[in-house]
Amino acid sequence: MSEREREARRARLQALREAGVDAYPARVGPRERIASVRARYEAAPPEALASGDARAAVAGRVMALRSFGKLLFLDLLEDGVRLQVSARQAEIPVELFEFARSLDVGDFVRAEGPLWRTRTGELTLDARAIELLAKSLRPLPEKWHGLTDVETRFRSRHLDLLVNESARGVALLRSRVVTSLRAFLDARGFLEVETPTLQPLYGGAAARPFTTHHNAYDQDLFLRVSDELYLKRLVAGGLERVYEIGRDFRNEGVSRKHNPEFTMMECYQAYADYRDMMELSESMLRHVAQQALGSLRFDYQGQAIDLAAEWPRVTLRDAVREATGLDILEFDRLEPLRAACRERGLEPGPAPTWGKLVDELMSDHVEPRLVQPIFVLDYPVELSPLAKRKAEDPRLVERFECFLGGVEVGNAFSELNDPDDQRERLLAQRELRRAGDDEAHPLDEDYLEVLEHGLPPTGGLGVGVDRLVMILADAPSLREVILFPHMRPAAGTPGEGPG
Repeated sequence: MSEREREARRARLQALREAGVDAYPARVGPRERIASVRARYEAAPPEALASGDARAAVAGRVMALRSFGKLLFLDLLEDGVRLQVSARQAEIPVELFEFARSLDVGDFVRAEGPLWRTRTGELTLDARAIELLAKSLRPLPEKWHGLTDVETRFRSRHLDLLVNESARGVALLRSRVVTSLRAFLDARGFLEVETPTLQPLYGGAAARPFTTHHNAYDQDLFLRVSDELYLKRLVAGGLERVYEIGRDFRNEGVSRKHNPEFTMMECYQAYADYRDMMELSESMLRHVAQQALGSLRFDYQGQAIDLAAEWPRVTLRDAVREATGLDILEFDRLEPLRAACRERGLEPGPAPTWGKLVDELMSDHVEPRLVQPIFVLDYPVELSPLAKRKAEDPRLVERFECFLGGVEVGNAFSELNDPDDQRERLLAQRELRRAGDDEAHPLDEDYLEVLEHGLPPTGGLGVGVDRLVMILADAPSLREVILFPHMRPAAGTPGEGPG
């Protein structure tokens, strides 16, 4: 914005104040939603409006101004719906007409008067009264060639939502997704609960935490990386079907699939295993897509996805073998697996453990192929310290991940409820931490005590809400579907502002 334009807007604000006009009043007079006005009168013919009995009062943001001498048109926007407002010098006092002419795009106003239809058929409110509700001191981006820079869009989401209809559509879709998740779980008898975001010891996922400090207790705390361990405490306490939709925090990099602050839905069901959670997640994701999109078939980044078709189940071992030719259980130690990767030209990364290398093979060579919905089952125990071992092969656990569009959207276990096995696993994680793995789980004695009191057989499921919305919205990145994604500090303002 030019300094000259900003000074002109401030000058108009000052003139209003000198005239005794409150440019930011606290009260708004009686009004009807623009959407309601359009619904009632959209189909009304011109002659039905000509009597003058059809009147309305509306409020909104001025999105366009067009002046034709003694006739002025304004476009008002409220909650995504527009209505044209006219101001005719012949119908209102001169001072009111001049006031209307002094308005700026971006101002909020209330207008009241009869409805009429222009020669082009546009439903229009002919203002007999116009009140300023809030003065805008900065112009909005131009609709067609203004706010297109991706970084600017994410740093100024309020403007993005105003001028980019697609951004608004994604925000509405996200709300429908969350609402439908709740409705599905509520209908199945799950209880929505809340667990601590600030935790004395984090756990439930392989991730680095954010740390903070509570001054009153002189206590270091962590932002949770997962809701899991607290939700399982509730199952042990007799709340046998629970879920939470909330924010988790992981001190990791940013990518199209990762944001350090993200939304998860986690649910836990007593007397269930990972097979039950497969049925739950398949039914849930179908329900969500139907409610949010009105269809089980949609496109994601140029690829058609069909949730109505049968969802196949494949073991992680078979998926990696098909993609790379490697049998991970044949090469069940780090160096032999790394050597086998090199022999096949796979260029393995610097994974510190066998499990981490298996995870890399899965991420790099299998996930991108998983466009249609699919469950990948039976992960190595080293990757899943909170999941129950498979009875027929204790090297593996009863765990699955669900994939859509080449992205993991769900993760589930038959939850480990043997306190002795859980202690051994957490002790092994502690050794990994001592060896330099800062994503390894800490030893949580309080949680082990919960297991010693008894946890029934339990199935748990986590769904990445942001990732699910990204797929359903056909968005290339999480930053498109998180209203305020984490951003690198803008140049010259390190650490300042919402970005």
